[in-house]
Amino acid sequence: MSSSEAITSISLQSLEKLSTGKVRDLFGLDDKSLLFTATDRISAYDVVLSNGVPGKGLILTQISAHWFSVLEKSVPGLKHHLLSLSAPSSAPLTPEERGLLRGRTMVCRRLKVFPIEAIVRGYITGSAWSEYVAHGTVHGIPQPAGLQKCGAFPNGPIYTPSTKAPAGEKDENISPQQAVEIVGEKYAARIQELSLSVYSAAAAYARERGIIVADTKFEFALDEATDEVVLVDEVLTPDSSRFWDATEWKAGTEAPSYDKQFVRDYLTSNGLKGKPNVELPETVVQETAKKYRDVFERLTGNTLDQALAALEN
Repeated sequence: MSSSEAITSISLQSLEKLSTGKVRDLFGLDDKSLLFTATDRISAYDVVLSNGVPGKGLILTQISAHWFSVLEKSVPGLKHHLLSLSAPSSAPLTPEERGLLRGRTMVCRRLKVFPIEAIVRGYITGSAWSEYVAHGTVHGIPQPAGLQKCGAFPNGPIYTPSTKAPAGEKDENISPQQAVEIVGEKYAARIQELSLSVYSAAAAYARERGIIVADTKFEFALDEATDEVVLVDEVLTPDSSRFWDATEWKAGTEAPSYDKQFVRDYLTSNGLKGKPNVELPETVVQETAKKYRDVFERLTGNTLDQALAALEN
């Protein structure tokens, strides 16, 4: 990674901090845009861990930017919130603050975020597998009998939304019909349509590079001026997705992953799932950093240093 020390908090003297998420801090720039900054914090099971993963925020930002560029060319009608990868020269930032933000910030449009997470699953694993084993359903949606763990859904990817919980609370799996009740039929239909289109385009792109996108989570917002649904937040990162090596994947067995699952597995096997104030051992931090870096390079075709150097142009 390009940074040997994890940056777990960001404060900017002259910009108002609008919110602090599990990983990101949002700052207001003006009435139409904001700074969307990614720290090196890492969370699992809705709990932020005590120590971060050096350089992680850089990778989340640069891989999201890569995907926005890829997807706007491959998904007809897709709109996203990214305006720029560096704060404007007019922003009241010190040279030190600009250095801190380099590579880990996106200037984004201010939009009204829908209060649901748009999850698309191409393969059955995680909480979806647990529900299927218990009830034969995924997010309450009946599934065919005989599915194998980590196998592809036989009829193609499925849309399985969840609630978007306030900080410190847990997202709750809901059915597509419940999503309609939360955001209304018109917007729910568009979110579902875009989610499946974006997932399909991304999965095909990743598969050409030897990576399976098993599942992923999107967020969308409303551009109230145009009444358009817009893709926002991070996109197809190792924080928001399950990435598997296509050569190592086999239905019926747990696939090695290039994402946050490595941290979840450590917590679960050590009885630390959901516990506060957990500090990851250095070996887990370094292995997580390596997985994030590896999948970044495979998906983008660049090293992180190359991506950061390109920002100067």
